[in-house]
Parts: sequence; structure tokens; C-alpha cells
Amino acid sequence: MIPFSFYIDKFLNYISIEKNYSPHTFTNYKVDLVEFDQFLQSLGAKDIKEIDYFILRKFLSQLREQDFSKRSSSRKISTLKSFFKFLIREGEIKNNPAVSLIYPRLEKNLPKFLTEDEVKLILNVPAAKDLLSLRDKAILELLYSCGVRVAELTNIKTNDIDLIGGIVKVKGKGRKERLLPLGEPAIKAVKKYLDKRADNNKYLFINNRGGTLTDRGVRDILNRYIIKAALNLKVSPHIFRHSFATHLLNRGADLRCVQELLGHSSIATTQVYTHLTVDALKKVYDKAHPRAR
Repeated sequence: MIPFSFYIDKFLNYISIEKNYSPHTFTNYKVDLVEFDQFLQSLGAKDIKEIDYFILRKFLSQLREQDFSKRSSSRKISTLKSFFKFLIREGEIKNNPAVSLIYPRLEKNLPKFLTEDEVKLILNVPAAKDLLSLRDKAILELLYSCGVRVAELTNIKTNDIDLIGGIVKVKGKGRKERLLPLGEPAIKAVKKYLDKRADNNKYLFINNRGGTLTDRGVRDILNRYIIKAALNLKVSPHIFRHSFATHLLNRGADLRCVQELLGHSSIATTQVYTHLTVDALKKVYDKAHPRAR
């Protein structure tokens, strides 16, 4: 009997080489499938053709007992669906046991965002002229100027950015590249930072040891400046992305343009921000219109 891990490796090679999935997505798939493999071993070794819908349901039921969130369970269902669909395509199995799995109903939480004044307050905190302060200023300006994901930010190389043309190239989900415009404050901040650099690291943002800055490093930097700005907020780099999109729409940007800037494959993903702008318009209306109340 071929071990289940053989099929996992085959699938991971497929999504990495042929589908060109991002390292983050690759890791999520791997974690989910290894966890499922461990579950199968607890039942006794199972041939790939013996795995049916009821085994999958038992696995998901175990996750609920472990208090996995609905979102985590939904991701694992998506992994299983993709995995068994691949095995069908490869001719390893004839029936897809995951095809009837139903995703849990997720609550649609509106993304949190900062006001324009709160963003300005944070951006103005790093004022020193040493290398790390200039780096931090450039990071904050770039996050807000482009709305990039933190993983996209840390993967930017120095030759990806054109300070004269005001353009930066980023590699998003599925390793799809897109070109993003840079605002003047971001251009100035990045230029000052690069002028201070004296190393050969090919990545744009480096840590205090000269190595490449990680996602966690960016989060720690942002948290530090939230504290310095005396804002009682829980802010992640992704909230800068939400703020970027919301502020653009509030000022009249076209939804399709915002979709392109964010790198969303579907406009439905971008439309969540229209709910935020409607709320903002309602508040203005309630304050300004004499017959609002």
C-alpha cells in the first residue's frame, strides 16, 4: 500500500511548480494535509481508495471538538477539496470523497480601518535620521501608499522599485505580479532610506542585523509606533491595507481600480469596502442634512 504521504508530496509539488502558489498558501496546504494524515494513522493505515465522505466528516467533527474556528475548518475543507480533485485528475482515485463537504457559514465581519487622521499620526512618529528609523518611515509610507500585503512588502527587492517613475513591482497571491503607483511621501521616504544603506542585500527592507526583514518583524515595527503614537488600537499591517482601500473609495476612486491596486482576483472581494464607505456617507448625512433625523 502506498503511504498517504506520497500523495501529499505529489500534490505539494503540483501546487508549487505547476500552479506557482505562494509559500504561505503552500505551507497552509501542507499543514492541513499532514494533520489529515495523522488523523488517518489514528484510524489505522488507509489506502487512498478507502477514504470516503464519512472519514472526512469524522475528521472535521474532530476539529470541532478541538475548538477550531469556522474559518480554520473552512480552509481545511478547501484543502481537502483541492487535494482530492487533484487525485481525480491524476487518475489515482475514481470518486471524490470531498465533493459533498459543505463549508460552515462564516460571519461576514467588515474589515477594520484607520481614519485619515490616525494614519497621519502614525506616519509622523518615526522622525529620527538613523537607518532603522528611516527604514521604519519607508515601511509605513509604503504600506499606506500602495495597500500591499505584508508578505508582498517583505519580498520587494531594491530593483523592483522605480523612484523616478514612482512605481513598485510586487508579487501577490499566486505569484502574480502587479505594478503599483507610489505617492510622493513614500518616494521620498524610500529614497532617504536607500541613500543611508551601505550593504549588498537585494531586498528593500532589512533588519537590524542586515538580514531580510520578516513578516513578524514588520508587525513588531508597526506595534512599536502604535504605542509611540499613544493610540489605543490593535493595528496590524493589514489594517493599513484596509485603510488604503477605504480612503480611496471615500475620495471617489473607481471600485475596479481599487480591485487592481489590491490585487483581488474577484471584484466581490473588493466590494466589502463599499459597505465601509456607505457607513461613512451615512454619518456625514446624519450630521449635515437638516431632515436626517
